Amino acid sequence: MKMQDLALLALLGLIMLPFVASSALLDAYKGFNAEHGMVMAFIKFGVLATLGEVIGQRIRTGGYRLARFGVLPKMVVWGILGLFISIAFKVFAIGSPYCAEYLGLDGVVAAMNGGFSMLKLAGALTISALMNLIFSPVMMTAHKVTDMHIARHQGSLRALCRPIAVAEHLKAMDWQTQWGFVFKKTIPLFWLPAHGLTFLLPPDSQILFAALLGVALGIVLAIAGPKPATAQA
Repeated sequence: MKMQDLALLALLGLIMLPFVASSALLDAYKGFNAEHGMVMAFIKFGVLATLGEVIGQRIRTGGYRLARFGVLPKMVVWGILGLFISIAFKVFAIGSPYCAEYLGLDGVVAAMNGGFSMLKLAGALTISALMNLIFSPVMMTAHKVTDMHIARHQGSLRALCRPIAVAEHLKAMDWQTQWGFVFKKTIPLFWLPAHGLTFLLPPDSQILFAALLGVALGIVLAIAGPKPATAQA
């Protein structure tokens, strides 16, 4: 472990320490989170998913080569994606149990509001399955397109105000990796059970857990990308 890794761990520890040491600060955070969920979704995913990509960069290249990485543009993009992820969580958490009952699995709606049961587990997995099959591929592809756009502008903030060549990036995308790894492997093997666990948790914990999964999401999508051609960046 390099000094840079220790410095990152120390920084994360300093950020988390006040919330562990002060119950008042933790309560204030929970209150703000409850009243301004979308604002917090932007901040959480902007910070945590970008952190995941930074860690992924470290794993892929052996160092924190961030000169052209585009940390700030990535934070903005992840923040915006976080808004859609937060909305998707609400839509699928409410709608999927009704869909399950429509398909014949009676009692799921009521079970999702109660304690743990096999019916609630079935409901949570239904929510996760529908969200990951319908929403996640679109979101992951949108992220990849914006990632390519940021890379084209060498991580500059200019990327945030330049039009995105969506069709061009879609043609240039490595669909072998996007389909063969990101969709075909990470969705059924990781995201489906991970989000199934998420929807078993109380609502406040779901928000926090989803944000922490944002770190894993950033790492997975960063590692899935091609390795840099050189180590000069």
